[in-house]
Amino acid sequence: MNPIVVIPARMASTRLPGKPLAAIAGIPMIVRVWRQAMKAQVGPVLVAAAEPEIADAIKAAGGDAVLTPPDLPSGSDRIHLAVEAFDPEGRHDVVVNLQGDLPALDPANVSDVAIALDAGADIATLAAEIDDPADFDNPNVVKPVVAWTGNRGRALYFTRARAPSGEGVLYHHIGIYAYQRAALKRFVNLPASPLEKREKLEQLRALEAGMHIEVVRVETVPISVDTPEDLKKAEAFISARQDIYG
Repeated sequence: MNPIVVIPARMASTRLPGKPLAAIAGIPMIVRVWRQAMKAQVGPVLVAAAEPEIADAIKAAGGDAVLTPPDLPSGSDRIHLAVEAFDPEGRHDVVVNLQGDLPALDPANVSDVAIALDAGADIATLAAEIDDPADFDNPNVVKPVVAWTGNRGRALYFTRARAPSGEGVLYHHIGIYAYQRAALKRFVNLPASPLEKREKLEQLRALEAGMHIEVVRVETVPISVDTPEDLKKAEAFISARQDIYG
């Protein structure tokens, strides 16, 4: 495998406009995510930027960025275009899609998801056990239904509802993906599927097309910043751990 990590980023967040450049302990969030991804040492890290100011922030920090059209339908489309522009020769055969709103990401998560493609999967992703019962029926917490074998297994479904029913552990899907490059190209060229439209979950398009999504179990869900309140929490978390995050 020869992976590349790609972070899609755009300024037009409805709940937190300008999110990629929001300062966390004095450093733009997108730069913090890029730094954590670099620590994983999985491969080169590229930011797929919708606006020049995002690309400028990354380049000022010493990173690589590619400008992509701002009106693309999804982050998957954005990373696909960025990789094709950055690596037209196809040297990188695995693409890790890392969300740009995870400033306190554990670098090990990037390694975990890339390694999972060794199972022969088209796509890999992560999940952690839900430890707060309030999240069981929270539609903002996506639940994967997985045929587990130890700490990994094949995804059967993803849903915003409580699933599976009955007694037992429920899992929180973590939106970090690794794609075989050919699988990413196939995926972005598929039409939106009926279940994807119903659940508003892009990964169901892949499952409906018969693609294999491997899920790896990890210990914790990384802090995600979607709102001003989330930004305050991330600021407090990182500020208290300057020895780790700087």
